[in-house]
Amino acid sequence: MIPQHDLTGLILAGGQGRRMGGVDKGLVPFGERPLVAHVRERLAGRVAELLINANRSHAAYGELADRIVEDAEGGYQGPLMGIYSGLLAAHTPWLLVVPCDTPALPEDLVARLVAGIGEADIAVAGDGQRLHPVVALIRTSLAEDLGQALAAGERKIDRWYARHAWVRVDFAEGAEAFANLNTQEERQRLEQALAQEPVKR
Repeated sequence: MIPQHDLTGLILAGGQGRRMGGVDKGLVPFGERPLVAHVRERLAGRVAELLINANRSHAAYGELADRIVEDAEGGYQGPLMGIYSGLLAAHTPWLLVVPCDTPALPEDLVARLVAGIGEADIAVAGDGQRLHPVVALIRTSLAEDLGQALAAGERKIDRWYARHAWVRVDFAEGAEAFANLNTQEERQRLEQALAQEPVKR
């Protein structure tokens, strides 16, 4: 079992939010708080250090993180670059990654990924139907390999995972627990759904 002091948490909030009109998605209100605040609750107190990968709004994100980590390379190159930047920044053997726009993540996300990884180098969350590659537990010693993959032009998370020993950890809560909000309409729908029938966590 991986102890808490060997875990760093990373919230990915470094995107451009294009489908939300270019807004900083992690700071979009959801139930009277920013989206990233809901995600932070799933990691806070369960990891040794909490990082937020952000390329803007550092002051706002800084209130919710132990450290802000910018992308190692500029140009908004996607979540794989954010993961790489977190792997480089972490001071622990393991990095637990989540996106900033998934406010309904299971409360015991950390414990279940840790319990499910076994001897693998990467554990990826699944909902029983599909994988959610940006919700994952990753061995930080893979940073050099990921850097090489990025330098070679790789930007697909699942293709990089496939190069390593990885396992799938399914969560019974289903797809809604991993719903990531890319548009204002999706945000409003999930907000209303959770208000009417809270997700069991």
